[in-house]
Formats: sequence, structure tokens, C-alpha cells
Amino acid sequence: MKSLGPTAANRWQVSQDAVSLVRPARGARPVAVPALPQALTIDLARTAMIVIDMQNDFCHPDGWLAGIGADIAPLRAPIAPLRAFLPRLRQAGVPVLWVNWGARPDRLNLSPSVLHVYDPAGAGGGIGDTLPGGSGAVLQYGSWNAEVVDELAPLPEDIRIAKHRMSGFWDTPLDSILRNLRVDTLLFAGVNSDQCVLGTLMDANGLGYDVVLLEDCVATTSPGFCAEATLYNVRQCFGFTARADAFPLDAPEEGA
Repeated sequence: MKSLGPTAANRWQVSQDAVSLVRPARGARPVAVPALPQALTIDLARTAMIVIDMQNDFCHPDGWLAGIGADIAPLRAPIAPLRAFLPRLRQAGVPVLWVNWGARPDRLNLSPSVLHVYDPAGAGGGIGDTLPGGSGAVLQYGSWNAEVVDELAPLPEDIRIAKHRMSGFWDTPLDSILRNLRVDTLLFAGVNSDQCVLGTLMDANGLGYDVVLLEDCVATTSPGFCAEATLYNVRQCFGFTARADAFPLDAPEEGA
């Protein structure tokens, strides 16, 4: 019989005369993680990492937010812990998914309500608008603006998904990809913790995924009470919070 399926975890065995729907067996790889509101045991064999919006327009000194006078220092804070954590996750076989804003050049995937968030008076300078000085179009798919910052450059085996809502699940293939990976638990990182990260996490919870927000790998430019409310609501209503630096993963070998 021959294998037929999009991933090693989700495939049938087929022949001219028969089909086996039995998916490949995977042994559990549990790790115990300090977390709130309770300690967790996570199965790495059924876990994926979701990194949201660590993009030049948000996190680079030459990007959109810095150009309009926002203090991007908080948004750069997750870079160092992610640089340390992602290689350890990859070595442990955990897939890494980058979920980023990526508007069409014609903005036909953006509703007025989405455009209004970043351009409330209709004066320009929001998503898809061309920035002065030749620095590109804000968060436009395929542009430098929408790329992940160089410090976190995705590897070829990582999975990239373009979104055009606060949540990474609306009108994207994210859910289909996760189901083909056959994962149950999602680790969340990125910016802004109280906006796109939380929106995606809440939808993941609604779809039945187990969700864990990594406190040291998220940030926001919102006031401190917004960050605190996010942590409270995740712990109270949607899942758990933990720290990436508390995961008991083996360190990657030199040069890995």
C-alpha cells in the first residue's frame, strides 16, 4: 500500500483495492511545565508554536509604528526569548507557525472596519497605504514591511500564514493546517498580546484547541492594565500562561 496525505501525521494507506484510515501511531512526549492557574503536562508530539506579528512594520526601527512615533521597545522584547526558545522547540520536533498581517495590494481582503482601526479619520497611513520616503506599503503581503524581523528569520521548514484580521483563524488556512499536523496544544507568542495574540488565542479555544500563552514571549504597546487583563482572562477563561524559559527542553547542539 502507498501513503496518501499532506503530513506524516495525517495520511492513509491506499491501494487499488483497499484503503486504511488508520493514521500513523505517535508516542506521547510529555513535559511538565510550571504554569498558571495550574501546573501543566504538555505532549510535545501534539503541540505547535504560533508566533504572531513579529513583523518589520511593528518591531523594526524603520517600520510603520516607529515611523508614526510609537515606542516599539516593548514589541522588541519578545525577540531575545524567542531566539532562545524556537531552536529548542524545533529540535524537539514542534512545528513553528508564523501568523502575520499580509494585506493584498488592492486591499480587497480588508473590510472598512479593519481599515478604520489603523486609519480612524480616513486620512491615510493605515494598512496598505504607501509610507513616505519609499519605505513600502503598510503590512502588505510580500513587502519588507510584512516580513518577520531579521533576528527571527523563519527557517524553510517553518509554516507561514498571512492574515488580515486580528485573529489568525478568520479566512485563513490556519485551522486546516493545524488539523493536518494533528496537534491539540498551541503555544502563543508575539504582539500585541491584548489584540492579535489574544484574538487568535480566543478563537483557538473556541475551536477546541488547548492554549498556552507564553508570558515572556508576548508584548504590547497598550497600557499595562491591558497586558494584565490579558493574562487574567487567559488564565480565567481560555487556558494557561507559562514562560518559555521554564520549559524543560534539551538545549540544541552547537551549530543546530
